[in-house]
Amino acid sequence: MFKLLVHYHDAQCVIVEKPAALLSVPGRAAGPNLAEQVQAAFADVRVVHRLDQATSGLMLFARGAAMAGTFGRLFQERKIDKRYEAIVHGPVAAAEGVFDWPLICDWPNRPQQKVCFETGKPSQTRYIRIATLAERNATRLALIPVTGRTHQLRVHLRQAGHPILGDALYGDAAVRDAAPRLLLHACELDFVHPISGHAIHITSPAPF
Repeated sequence: MFKLLVHYHDAQCVIVEKPAALLSVPGRAAGPNLAEQVQAAFADVRVVHRLDQATSGLMLFARGAAMAGTFGRLFQERKIDKRYEAIVHGPVAAAEGVFDWPLICDWPNRPQQKVCFETGKPSQTRYIRIATLAERNATRLALIPVTGRTHQLRVHLRQAGHPILGDALYGDAAVRDAAPRLLLHACELDFVHPISGHAIHITSPAPF
């Protein structure tokens, strides 16, 4: 069990922090997950998006069926801006840019995803270099997903030659052993509240 960290809540939504290694929602096997912990505190919450189990950071839950539909549409229409922070292998030369590679499930190796120019779905990720970490042969990046494909950030970084440190699914042995966890954190959520009209800006500093 962990102590639930609530960053924001009102009658329409709840924003909480997901620890690394915790499932967002119930899995095939019994075990703890964030959704059930949030529902224990706010009985009416509904899941409207997810984070990978290995990723930490901010998750938004809607309150009630009507608001689940509203927030679901906001995510689909890309009206909720998400920002992540990651530490990746190697020096990233460009100060900023866009990864634009179509993604599809790698069925023989699922749940892994892969880049496929023939059948993949359009997928874009903006990146901004925050700092070069020469002593670790690594770079700290801000990542802004334009689309929201499964494992999008992790696959795009691997395709770019800069896998995220600690990535047990997409990294080689050196990358996996470079950190005790996946160094990927959902650090910001920005949106206009659908009821109040107020700008909501929630931050969570990366714990690495």
